[in-house]
Amino acid sequence: MTTVARSPKMTVHEARQRLQHERNSRLTQLSAIEDGAALADGDLATAQTAAIRRVLTEITAAEDRLTDGTYGTCQGCSTRIPVERLEILPYVRYCVSCQQRAT
Repeated sequence: MTTVARSPKMTVHEARQRLQHERNSRLTQLSAIEDGAALADGDLATAQTAAIRRVLTEITAAEDRLTDGTYGTCQGCSTRIPVERLEILPYVRYCVSCQQRAT
């Protein structure tokens, strides 16, 4: 008899901690860009700021999914997103396969 190893689930507490860490990191980056914007290339600073704000929006959406119980479920195929992927990108909406199809 063989058993299939399943990815362990991330607890809600662990997910919230990871999301908060991501938010804090992005806010620190945003602050640094805004503080140095006068010295930096305006287009580059604008692009970086926009990218960070998109991630902050994704983090908020992930927190909403935590609240409604859909966190960790792929929005493309409804399968469980591997915990290893959530550890790297805690705000991710899709499994790798669905993400590749979307891009």
